[in-house]
Amino acid sequence: MNARDLGYIAVSTAFLCVSAWLSIPFGGIPFTMQIFVLCVFSGLLGCKRAALATLSYLLLGVIGIPVFAGFMGGVGVLLSPTGGYLVGFLPCSILVGLAGSKWLSKEGWKAKLWLGTFMGLGVVCCYTVGTIWFVILTAQESVSVGVWSALMTCVFPYLPLDIVKILCAVIVTEKLRRFIKIQ
Repeated sequence: MNARDLGYIAVSTAFLCVSAWLSIPFGGIPFTMQIFVLCVFSGLLGCKRAALATLSYLLLGVIGIPVFAGFMGGVGVLLSPTGGYLVGFLPCSILVGLAGSKWLSKEGWKAKLWLGTFMGLGVVCCYTVGTIWFVILTAQESVSVGVWSALMTCVFPYLPLDIVKILCAVIVTEKLRRFIKIQ
């Protein structure tokens, strides 16, 4: 890992922080631009660098720096019922980073299709971790929520916008790859 890699990781972490602050309150989980930013930098940086950027973001939040949506920080945010969606960013970045490593050097619609597919799978992975986390943590409270209720509350309202974010992320990632030189 060289200075350029560390710079890419730092800039990606910063963009993820800023994208959390661009939020619209909506129930317990706000609409943010994090999925878009996560998919773009993961697709560009590859698995290892993307995972390090995402882990850096999560660690900044855990130590109390207000990098999460709503200018929140602290371990309590991750330990809340919706904290699993943030934890799900890590497997999402790894999965998208794997696709980026393989398909970003290719040209044409097939490469875009594969990259978009892996971005979609990464978001599904994020949703899965978050939903399981939500169900487990609400089961410990007085109001238990089942999987279907968790999906209706925490996933389905966000799907249409996340699909648009993924489509835009594929386009932006493909355009930026000319300028980002990863070795």
